[in-house]
Amino acid sequence: EELSGNLDSIHLEFKFNKELGFAEMYLNGQNVEREIRSIEVSNKVSFVSEISAVRKKLVQQQQQMGNKASLVMDGRDIGTVVFPNADIKLFVTASAKVRAERRYKELIKKGDQVSFDEILENVITRDRIDSMRKDSPLIKADDAIEIDNSEMTMEEQFSLISDLVSKRISQL
Repeated sequence: EELSGNLDSIHLEFKFNKELGFAEMYLNGQNVEREIRSIEVSNKVSFVSEISAVRKKLVQQQQQMGNKASLVMDGRDIGTVVFPNADIKLFVTASAKVRAERRYKELIKKGDQVSFDEILENVITRDRIDSMRKDSPLIKADDAIEIDNSEMTMEEQFSLISDLVSKRISQL
C-alpha cells in the first residue's frame, strides 16, 4: 500500500551516455543503472512487478517514452501490453542456463560477488513468476518474431535483427 501510494512521485527516464554508447536508467533524476542490474533487484523485481498499481504506472511511463521518440525497448510485456501496435516485435529468448551464464559474466565483470547457481535460480524463478502473473504476463505476442539466441554471437544477433528490421521498414 505504501509503494502504491508513492507511485506518482516516481519518474523514470533514459539518458544517453555518450561515453558508454548506450542509454542509462534514471529514477527521479538519479542514475540507477548499476543498481537495477544487481542480483538484489533481480531477486525482488518479479514480486514487485506483480502489484497491479506498479504494472499500470510502469506501462504508463514506458508509453510516454515511446510517444517522445522512436525507440527499441525490451521487457517481458513490451509487445503484448506496452506497445501492442509496435511496427516490429521480437520475442528474443535463450535457455535459462545460457541467460544465467551471460548474467553471471556481466555481474562478475562489474565486481559483484555472486554464484552461478544463485543467478540460475533467479532466472528460473523470474520466468515462472512472470509467466504466471495475472497482470501483464510474460508471453509472446501473436505477431512477434521469435528468436532463440542461445547459440548466437552478439554479431550474429545484430545481423539477424538488423535484417528483420530493414525488411519490416521496407514494408511500411
